[in-house]
Amino acid sequence: MKLVIVESPTKCTTIKRYLGEDYEVMASLGHIRDLATSGRGGLGVDVENGFLPTYIINKDKINVVNQLKEATSKADEVILATDPDREGEAIAWHLAKVLNLDINTTKRLEFHEITRVSIAEAMKSPRTIDLNLVESQETRRIVDRIIGFKLSTLLYKKMHSRSAGRVQSATLKIINDHELEIAQFVPEEYWNILCAVKLGNHDINLDLVDYLGKGKEVKTESEAQDILNHIPETIKIVSVKRDIRVKESKEPFTTSTLQQEAFAKLKFKTSKTQLIAQKLYEGINVGGEHMGLITYMRTDSTRLSPTFVERATNFIRETFGEEYLGHQKKLRQVSLMQDAHEAIRPSSNHRTPESVKQYLTNEQYQLYRLIYNRTIASLMKPKKEEVLVVTLEANGVTFKCEFARTVFKGYEIVLGKDDEENNAYSYLPDVNEGDELVVIKKEKEQKFTQAPAHYSEAKVVKLMEEVGIGRPSTYASTIDTLRSRKYVDNAGGIMTITEQGGRTAHVLEKYFPEIVNAKYTAKMEQKLDNVQEGSDSRLKVLSDFYYPFIKEIEKANEIMYKDDDQPTGKMCPVCGSELVYKQGKNGIFIGCSNYPTCKYIEKEPKKELKYTGENCPICGKPLVEREKVKGKTKSTFIACSGYPTCTYIKQDVKPAPKYSEKDYVKKCPDCDGFLVKKKKGYQTFLGCTNFPKCRHMEKIVRKRSK
Repeated sequence: MKLVIVESPTKCTTIKRYLGEDYEVMASLGHIRDLATSGRGGLGVDVENGFLPTYIINKDKINVVNQLKEATSKADEVILATDPDREGEAIAWHLAKVLNLDINTTKRLEFHEITRVSIAEAMKSPRTIDLNLVESQETRRIVDRIIGFKLSTLLYKKMHSRSAGRVQSATLKIINDHELEIAQFVPEEYWNILCAVKLGNHDINLDLVDYLGKGKEVKTESEAQDILNHIPETIKIVSVKRDIRVKESKEPFTTSTLQQEAFAKLKFKTSKTQLIAQKLYEGINVGGEHMGLITYMRTDSTRLSPTFVERATNFIRETFGEEYLGHQKKLRQVSLMQDAHEAIRPSSNHRTPESVKQYLTNEQYQLYRLIYNRTIASLMKPKKEEVLVVTLEANGVTFKCEFARTVFKGYEIVLGKDDEENNAYSYLPDVNEGDELVVIKKEKEQKFTQAPAHYSEAKVVKLMEEVGIGRPSTYASTIDTLRSRKYVDNAGGIMTITEQGGRTAHVLEKYFPEIVNAKYTAKMEQKLDNVQEGSDSRLKVLSDFYYPFIKEIEKANEIMYKDDDQPTGKMCPVCGSELVYKQGKNGIFIGCSNYPTCKYIEKEPKKELKYTGENCPICGKPLVEREKVKGKTKSTFIACSGYPTCTYIKQDVKPAPKYSEKDYVKKCPDCDGFLVKKKKGYQTFLGCTNFPKCRHMEKIVRKRSK
C-alpha cells in the first residue's frame, strides 16, 4: 500500500478513487508545525546561530501527526501531494521531517486541478521537494515572526494596538492615506447643462462638448445661464461620423481579479470568494462523482495551459462556430508576478455552469459561472459595434451624442448579456449633416464635486497587487486581520478606518516609515523570490533585515510616547492612587495607576440574584435565574443558588400533548393505550399515548396508487 498525503480532507476521496485501491490518501489539514514561542524574545529563532528556527507540532495537529506516523509505518511508499505553492512546499518539507522521510528521494506531486487526467500526469512525473522554495517560505515566516512579535509588543505597550505586520501595516497605510484624503476633501461647485432634442419618436439627451472654445467645464451659475441663453429653439447637426468599434474580451482570472469581479458583480467579500473558490477547487459531488471544477485558486498569472486552450478551442468551434474563435490573450505582467500557476479556469470546458447547476449552491453556481464564462470568453473573437457619433452646434455651443449597434456579438454570446455598461443609444438613427433638431429641454443643474469613494475590499486587493504587497494567498487573510484587530470597519465590503486604526497607521509611519512603505514590502517580496530562485541566500536576507530593524525598535522604545490612561475620578482603596481605565486582552477594565507597585483591579459588582420562588429538588436551596453568554448572544436559565456546591439546572420540560378519541388510530398491542400519529423531524409514525411508559411504535404504511 502506498500513502499519499494532501492538505485538505475533501480531496482524499476523489484522489483515492483516481489512484485506485493500492493507494491510501490522508490529509495533514494544512500546516502541522510552526515556530515555537520559546527562546530569546519568544521568537522561536536562534538569531546568533544563523537564525536557526525551532519548530513544534501544533497542539491541534498532534492526533493528525500520530495518525500519519502510524499510516507511514505500514506504507510501502509515502508520496507528498500538498498544494502547489510556497506554503504547500513548506508543509511537504515539515511532513518529511516529522515522518522521517528522505528529503532527497521522497516523491512530491504537483497538480493544479483535481481531475483524473491531472492526477495521472502528476503521478507520471513526480519531483522531489524544492528546498529553495522551502527556504523562501521559512525566511518569510521568520521575518513576519520578528516583525509581528517585536513591533506588536511595542505598539501594545505604548498605545494598546493589538498587532502590526509587514503586509498588514503597509496595507493599513494605503487605507489610512485614502481616508485622510477623503477627510481633507473640499467640495467645489460646478454646473451641468441638461439639453435634449427630439429625434423621430425619441427624446435624445445631449452632452456638452464646448462653449466658445472654453471647453465643457462650467464653474458658475452665470456661465451656465449664459450657455442656456445661447441655445436656440433648434440646433443643427454639423457632423455625422460612422465607425466600427472593437471590444476585446478580458483575460482569465487571477486571484486578485476574481476577488474584484466577485465583489463588483456578486457583492462577495474577499474571504467569501476564496472560501467558495477553495470548495470548487477541492471538489463537488457531481452526479455521484466528486470532482474539482476549477484550477488552483491562488495565482497571479493569466496564462492558460496549451492542453486547455486546445480543448476550449474545439469546444468554441463546435458550440458557437468557427467565426467566434479568437486567440489567447497576451500574458499580462503585474508587479512581482511569479507565474507559478495557470489562471483560475474551469477544469473542463464541457462542464458548463448550467450542466452542474443542480449540484451547486446558488453562490457556488454564481462564482463558477463567473470563472467559466470569463475563461471561455477570453479565447473568443471581440465584439464589434457600428458606432454613430453625431455633433450638433449652435451659437458657439457644441453638443454630442452617440449611438451604437452590435454587428457581431463575439465573446458576449457566452456571457448571455453585455459585459460592460454602454452609454450609447442602442440603435442607429437616420440623420445627416445639416438636419435641424427641435430643442425640447434646456436646463441648468447645480452640482458639487464629491469626495473620493471609500475603498472596497476589491479595490484594496487591486492596490496590493499593483504595488507588490503580499501574495495571492495573503490578500483575503490580510483584510481579515485588519478587521479582527479593529483597525478598519468593513460594512458591506466597504472599508473605513477606525480611530485606533488611524492612530496606529500614524505611529507606524512616524517611527517605522520603512515597514509601512509599500516599496519596502514589495522589495522584501522580491528578496523572498530571489531566495526561491537561488540567487540570494536565506542568511543574507535575514541578516540584512534583522539588525537594522532591531535598532529601530530600540530607538522607538525610548522616544515613542505612551498613551495616558483615562482617569475614572475614583481613588484606589489599597494605596490611595488614582484609578484609571486600562486596556487588557479581554477589553477595558479599571485598575490602579500605581501599577506594578499596586496591582489592585476593581471587580464588577455582582448582580443581585433573581429568585424564582422555587426550591432546588436536590439540596433545597432557592432557585435563581442565571445568565449564559456565548459569543454575542445571551440566554437565561434557572439553577440552584448553592452553586458550585450544588450544580442543579432546571430543564425545560415540554407538556405532554393531549389526545382525544378522534386522534386514535388503533389500540396499542403492548398496553391499554392507543396508537396516534406522531412526528419527529420529517418522519411521521404511530406512537402510544402512554409514552414514555410505553414506547411502542409502528411505521405508517402508505398505499401505493395505481
